[in-house]
Amino acid sequence: MVVAVGSLFIIGLAALGAAEVPGLTDYQQLKELNFYGFNSENSEAPTMADYQRLMKLRSLGMEFFHQFKNISTTEPQFLDELERADSSCILDMKQFMEDLTSAKFWAISMIDSWGTIPSGYLYGNRVDMGNYDQCLSVDRTVSESQNIKGKYCMMELPVAKWLGLNAPILSMINIKTALCFPSSCSPEFMENLVALVLKGLLGVSDPSSMFFINQESCKTKDDPPLSTTTIVTIALVSVFCVLAVLCTACDYFWCQNQSKIPRVVKVFSVRTNSKELFSVVDPKSTPNVIHCIHGLRCMSLIWVIVGHEYTDTVMSYTINRIKVLSWFRKPFSSFIIYAPFSVDTFLFITGLLLVVIGLRSLERAKGKLNIPMMYLHRYLRLTPIVAVAILVYMQLLPLISKGPVSQDLALFDYSVCSKSWYWNMLFVQNYAAVSEICLPHTWYLAVDMQLYILAPFLLLALYKWGAKAAGAVLVLMLLLSACLFTTIMTNDFKVTFLHGGQLPEVQKKLYFATHNHAAPWLVGTLFGYFMHRIRGAKVELKWQAVWAGWLLCLAMMFTAIFSMFKFNKLLAPSPTVLEGAFFYTLTRVGWPLAMCWVVFACVHGYGGMANSFLSSPMWQPLSRISYSAYIWHIFIQEVNHRRIRTSANFSDYDAMLNFWGCFGFTLVMSYAFYVTIEAPLAGLENLLLPSRKKPTKTRETEGQPQNKEDTQKIPSEDQNAILPEKIQPDLEQATATSIESRDNLQQSD
Repeated sequence: MVVAVGSLFIIGLAALGAAEVPGLTDYQQLKELNFYGFNSENSEAPTMADYQRLMKLRSLGMEFFHQFKNISTTEPQFLDELERADSSCILDMKQFMEDLTSAKFWAISMIDSWGTIPSGYLYGNRVDMGNYDQCLSVDRTVSESQNIKGKYCMMELPVAKWLGLNAPILSMINIKTALCFPSSCSPEFMENLVALVLKGLLGVSDPSSMFFINQESCKTKDDPPLSTTTIVTIALVSVFCVLAVLCTACDYFWCQNQSKIPRVVKVFSVRTNSKELFSVVDPKSTPNVIHCIHGLRCMSLIWVIVGHEYTDTVMSYTINRIKVLSWFRKPFSSFIIYAPFSVDTFLFITGLLLVVIGLRSLERAKGKLNIPMMYLHRYLRLTPIVAVAILVYMQLLPLISKGPVSQDLALFDYSVCSKSWYWNMLFVQNYAAVSEICLPHTWYLAVDMQLYILAPFLLLALYKWGAKAAGAVLVLMLLLSACLFTTIMTNDFKVTFLHGGQLPEVQKKLYFATHNHAAPWLVGTLFGYFMHRIRGAKVELKWQAVWAGWLLCLAMMFTAIFSMFKFNKLLAPSPTVLEGAFFYTLTRVGWPLAMCWVVFACVHGYGGMANSFLSSPMWQPLSRISYSAYIWHIFIQEVNHRRIRTSANFSDYDAMLNFWGCFGFTLVMSYAFYVTIEAPLAGLENLLLPSRKKPTKTRETEGQPQNKEDTQKIPSEDQNAILPEKIQPDLEQATATSIESRDNLQQSD
């Protein structure tokens, strides 16, 4: 044993707190340890000498230099290694040692970029990345036939293996440090040479079991040629950008009369799309609109990104990972762990808008519904940007997110897109490819689309049978909730985050399944029907009822977030299966019920400061690009975390700094893709599907006041309308695309 087992136990817990999902066997192995040693009587007690020997590796680069100078005479094995090595590697190593002895800058740079045993290992700092860019910048031309370039690799010291622990999660206590050597030498060759160095340095007979060099971690500056798919992706994005630039120039410089600009030019004009995006409507001028929906949508989007950013920060390499232990004990951690409630908020909003606008649309059309057009519009609305995202994530992300540990810190493996992308195009990835979802965070789009397929039948039922159909929807919601409860009980699932709630099997059957996420959507449809029935009516409530409503609403929300707080501690007893089943099932209904009161109070004048905040016009632009932000925020997070060059510090302040940086770049990227791809494609759809054009309404036929704001309302404002006085969009335009939560700490995404 190399370090005190008690210290490794603490590090193991810290690693466990940052891990995706520990299995029960991993917990069992941890519990077999105590703070002073193994429970096994045969285990040897650690000594200070073990720790001192490990610390000798801090200057591994210089020790390699000193040991290697005499290794050929002291170690016969060295000659055997030379015989097996590539001839170019032998020449490069010889030149490297000669130039290092004579203090040539390039050779010193190569050895200077090596990592060390990280300081503060007992505090959770277990990775030293050396200097990645310095290593790869080495480019020494010796002759026309010999050119030495740096190769960067990570050497791993399997501390868990030294202790006889084989659980995969415990590999997170292993030490990693960087090496830099000529690119002509294979990792196997360098591994053998380093073993000879360690043999003399540590005084052990067989150091080969004490470390290994990961082949996949090795990187050179030479980039492989771009694949055909990558070139196509770059060309596709470039075409949209060129069209946007040309049409914007035409719109801004050459067409002074806006009425004479061709519609195709307007579709691709960044100027036109930006004006529509950033235009705001005064809530007082449109009292028939649920303006608080904008705020709810944007706050939920922010909650999603915060949750994902905390997940990435905890999973990243930090110098104080042990702080994760105390972080989980903070009440604030519950806001991150239970950020998936934002998914229920979006489902609630989708169901609400669907029924509120859909029923009004049916009344105007006298019960007629163009179902094929609904489905076509929905598919054309969601699919193109998803297709572009698949290409960008799979082909462009690796090009711009290179770093020393880019593979270790990758959130997801997008290479699976090459064989599972079509499930995303069919929106069935949450059932058909759970283990290999392309763009895992888009599982929510599958849920949203599948529920939308049921939408026309639900609307027609509510239109024809009214309260009876609403009663049937209520029964369906209760049956689905009972099904969810039964699934948890019969499978003995643990639903809390630290006790198995993130296991793939649990996620597949509980979180990804559409029928288990339908309850919030159905609550939204029932509430939408209620709002439709009381539209135009002035609801008078006494102040006692208003206070009771807000207190009950807040109680339901905080109960959902904090009722499982006592189980947030690592290695704390897990809730019983019955407790978990009740929590998981009831919160799926309780959370959207709380949202019902928020919307009701804001619409009917009982929202107070909440309504002022949620209905502020500042949310309107962000609300319009929320779908694009949902698609691209993971891309920004992947880039930010894959490209790190050194371990960071973990704290709430640092995590929020990361969030604001991610959020800012997400907005920039979302805006760029919105005005160049998403909005133009939506405009082309309007041109190609003239049947979706809204008929021109006259003041006499609609009873509309003749003012500019009423006749030129933007689509996103119409999406939130609930009262009958204003013009409503067709049903296929009604439902706003919702935003997914990765389950913020949901690594199974």
